[in-house]
Amino acid sequence: MKAKLIEQFKEIFGTDEDVRAYFAPGRVNLIGEHTDYNGGHVFPCALTIGTYAIVRKRTDDVLRFYSANFSSLGIIESNLNDLVPSEAAGWTNYPKGVMWAFEKRGYKLTSGMDILIYGNIPNGSGLSSSASLEVLTGVVLKDIFGFDVSMIDIALIGQYSENNFNGCNCGIMDQFASAMGKKDNAIFLDTNSLHYEYAPVVLEDAKIVIINSKVKHSLVDSAYNDRRNECETALKELQEVVDIKTLGDLSEEEFEAHKSAIKSTIRQKRAKHAVYENQRTIKAVAALKANDIETFGKLMNASHISLRDDYEVSCKEIDILVDLAWKTDGVIGSRITGGGFGGCTVSIVKNDAVDNFIETIGQMYEEQVGHKAEFYVVDIGDGAGVLA
Repeated sequence: MKAKLIEQFKEIFGTDEDVRAYFAPGRVNLIGEHTDYNGGHVFPCALTIGTYAIVRKRTDDVLRFYSANFSSLGIIESNLNDLVPSEAAGWTNYPKGVMWAFEKRGYKLTSGMDILIYGNIPNGSGLSSSASLEVLTGVVLKDIFGFDVSMIDIALIGQYSENNFNGCNCGIMDQFASAMGKKDNAIFLDTNSLHYEYAPVVLEDAKIVIINSKVKHSLVDSAYNDRRNECETALKELQEVVDIKTLGDLSEEEFEAHKSAIKSTIRQKRAKHAVYENQRTIKAVAALKANDIETFGKLMNASHISLRDDYEVSCKEIDILVDLAWKTDGVIGSRITGGGFGGCTVSIVKNDAVDNFIETIGQMYEEQVGHKAEFYVVDIGDGAGVLA
């Protein structure tokens, strides 16, 4: 892949002298959805698919971006003095946002760059192509300019840029998973304290299968911000009666005892999801450590029901995929993953059932929805870095 992309860089930018290569993975979240901005736990893992960059430092302030995924757009030119969001900048708003955020932190970019990007994460799939691109840019800047930043710093800068430059009020999970991933491990992350531990994902007789529904409803950004606002209001209402900093501080019993302080049924449902999903995530990691994959699967299923009914971030196509998975032999657990309103499901499927799972669900989904889904049997990979 690296050699092919360097060759393409040479075609686009005229020379491959002094280029460097980088990679940042996408992620899938096994459980713990919409808990990351509510002070709860998440359990994502980095994938072996992600975003690549081939980069050469320039001697002037010019930034030239080229995406092999959007080749019809050609080279998009910008400048270090033009780090402002704009519609015309399109996808380059993500790397430019990270550059802007680095400069806000006092890290001065002293020259422009030629940057070729290629991603093999399907766009709009909910596998964090945007966070992957943000973390990738952070790794590029750290390496090219010798900035003294940790991988956790890079994750936080990526989140800051997405919140404040690109206007999506995301939590830290996606960037953290891309920056801090570890092969064959998921990350049990407390998003409130950023305390984390690696938990080996040992699926001796099963595989992780992601299904891309190939739909993305336009609700996603606005509804994401709505859910966040609803949870913030519910938290303020709860804080009138109980001493907590985040919804993640509550047990299920504490929530049930105090939920009447939340003055809206909708906000009660949103807060209930945040509290119960956090507890499900803690239980799921304990189950995995005990090699109790069946319990892990049941908690995944319960997570989907909560995301569908209480948080209301699923959609018809995703529910069809999950319902079909639940009815298929050999499926240990299945749920929506990512922000919602389309994107992907994640399932744990017994090895001897994977082929039937793909064939049966693929056929029935196409019959019911009218278009094909895409299936990925995935491996858990390492976090972002320089490609040797």
